[in-house]
Amino acid sequence: MTTSSKTMVLNLVESFSEFKEFKNIDKTNMMRVLEDVFRTMLQRKYSSESRFDIIINTETGDIEMYHLRLIVEDGEVEDANLQISLSDAVKLEEDYQVGEDCIEEVTLEDFGRRAVLNARQALMSRIQELEKEDLVRQYESKMGDIVNGEVYNIWKREIMLLDDDGNELILPKDQMIPSDMFKKGETIRAVVFKIDTERGAPRILLSRTSPDFLQRLFELEVPEILEGTIQIKNIVREPGERAKVAVESYDDRIDPVGACVGVKGSRIHGIVRELRNENIDVINYTNNINLYISRALQPAEISRIDLDEENTKANVFLEADQVSLAIGRGGNNIKLASRLAAYQIEVYRMQAKSEAAEDDVDLDEFLDEIDAWVVKELKKVGLDSARDVLRSSTEFLMNSTDLEEETINEVKKVLSAEFEEGK
Repeated sequence: MTTSSKTMVLNLVESFSEFKEFKNIDKTNMMRVLEDVFRTMLQRKYSSESRFDIIINTETGDIEMYHLRLIVEDGEVEDANLQISLSDAVKLEEDYQVGEDCIEEVTLEDFGRRAVLNARQALMSRIQELEKEDLVRQYESKMGDIVNGEVYNIWKREIMLLDDDGNELILPKDQMIPSDMFKKGETIRAVVFKIDTERGAPRILLSRTSPDFLQRLFELEVPEILEGTIQIKNIVREPGERAKVAVESYDDRIDPVGACVGVKGSRIHGIVRELRNENIDVINYTNNINLYISRALQPAEISRIDLDEENTKANVFLEADQVSLAIGRGGNNIKLASRLAAYQIEVYRMQAKSEAAEDDVDLDEFLDEIDAWVVKELKKVGLDSARDVLRSSTEFLMNSTDLEEETINEVKKVLSAEFEEGK
């Protein structure tokens, strides 16, 4: 092979070597891609039916290409790309006989500079495609697992991270905890939750709001979960606000809640910090649905639970001072409890004996003055009568319903008028 030919080959192989060094492409794929590129070059020059042998040394940059043609009698050549006459064959090697394959070396000089440049471009394109496939395979195996990435770019709707191999990872804004604030160069932990390949190049999307993220954090902090002694049965979250985790132990000697929390909260504190002080309730799972719902509504103390016949709705009755605890800030506690138990939970305030004889009016009696959706919002948080609403602070009503302060004040004005008229 001439120096010029060797240089052109080296340029091709160097193109590949650059990708191999930085993208970790394995040798088998390297050989396959190079051979495919050179075989395509040969078939374009000769024909698609032509036969070739290609030998590549990826360490030295050497390549050997041979054109194989069947030797036929003089005058019987029908396709010069597939056959060669005996007289032409013996010029290459005196011992050739009719019926044998004539093996003739082909060099890159036979193609010309343009063909070699086209091959180099094809090689780089193939390597890029190979890299995309390898990246997708790599992160498909990590789906739902925690990965680390260093913040490289911060945009309005997403953050771009780089993993240890320099691959780009994307953390969308809607997959971040509301109070997440990151700086360039900072290391972030998140789970792989989606691979988007619709736009050509694969996008590895991460999440810090997924329940999987919280589960993986528990697995890192609680060895019993990773070992299988304790199982996480369900996780529900309002990212950055509150989470509920139901756990079950397969060893009677181990308290699953205590193991997850740790001595003086030692195990759960690290998780809480990672989740920006998200309030995490760990409860003991049970098949007893009444008990499960009662635990799910902690820290509220439940007086009674009535389940409907379809087992889809639970009416929960509580003392007056427990209603706000059951509902939680912004209604998060009751929402999460409903999702955890897979029941629609509605809370009702139990009336004290001293109040039993007290005059009161059901909220439905005010539907001609108060919009039905407003009444529904109030009943969702256990306020069924006029006096229930009037006893509740405006702050509580704003935090536990979707009602605005102006609407709440107007409602209270209507309800107050009812009792003033009765005096």
